[in-house]
Amino acid sequence: MNLGKQRGFTLIELMVVLVIIGIASAAVGLSIKPDPLKLLRQDAERLAQLLQLAQTEARVDGRPISWRWDAKGFGFSRRQDQGPGLDRFKDDPQLHPRRWQSPSMEVHVEPRQRVVLSAEWIGAPLNIRLSDGQSSINVQRSAAGRVQIQ
Repeated sequence: MNLGKQRGFTLIELMVVLVIIGIASAAVGLSIKPDPLKLLRQDAERLAQLLQLAQTEARVDGRPISWRWDAKGFGFSRRQDQGPGLDRFKDDPQLHPRRWQSPSMEVHVEPRQRVVLSAEWIGAPLNIRLSDGQSSINVQRSAAGRVQIQ
């Protein structure tokens, strides 16, 4: 029986190749930087959609809806259909209170006033600037009620 040289790779050669592939993929993974505006942009997009939805709800229902916010989150409210008090949309699948995704959020509204979405089709333009301390994004509502991100 002739036991000539066998062809193939040794275990050490395979391990060296795997280590090289691991180092190369780690270098590529570290060089890809996350988008610093990602969370802020997501907050702005979600707010724009919900403001548009709340505006539509106010027009359909006939009762104004207020938007309130703080550093932790935001929510909508309107007067109860029957009796005193406010409906804060806690059980509403879309307009329920939400937390900001950005860790530190600053909100500036121009003109400085309470944000109220009424049943009127024409209203005052509104600019909401969202800032995470490093970057900012504007959510603007036109006089016709169209909401867009700038």
